[in-house]
Amino acid sequence: MPIISIPNTLSLSRIILLPFLFLILFLELRLTMFISYALIGATDYFDGKIARRLNQATDLGKTLDSVADLLFYLSTAYFLYKLFPDVIRTNFTLLMVFFGELALSFVISAIRCKKPLLMHTALLRVSAVMVYFLFVSSFLFDTTFLAMIIIILYMIAFLEEILIFIIYGKIDPDTRSIFDAEKQL
Repeated sequence: MPIISIPNTLSLSRIILLPFLFLILFLELRLTMFISYALIGATDYFDGKIARRLNQATDLGKTLDSVADLLFYLSTAYFLYKLFPDVIRTNFTLLMVFFGELALSFVISAIRCKKPLLMHTALLRVSAVMVYFLFVSSFLFDTTFLAMIIIILYMIAFLEEILIFIIYGKIDPDTRSIFDAEKQL
């Protein structure tokens, strides 16, 4: 399988273009931020879709996608804070619990799998789509309550991920749920 592929290029583009979003934010170009974020974030949908369609799913691609997701969605929290601070301030405590779970997930996966991993469970995928929708929607209306719902969903998703690592150890990162993990045994 080639290292340079359309899906890997899409994931890598999300990482490479992320500083561009910070520059746009710094320059306070709100419309440009809205459009650029929407376009760059769309690569998260297409990288996996194309990888499966072209049969180009690889461990490298899964790792690139996970790194790109982590950087992109953590940056989104910062973008929200700078552009829509009330969304973050109101949900700050929940957000700190979420970050704690994220860190715990990395620690547990590093211990159980010999390296930190991020999974692509169904709940985590839905949560990522919702974060993307949250940021874009924040330009249109108050998303404070929606942010709370998404953070809680993420917390549940990371609890599931932590349980998968504790119970099953090293497992395919694309495992859809804890119930599918049982089927892999």
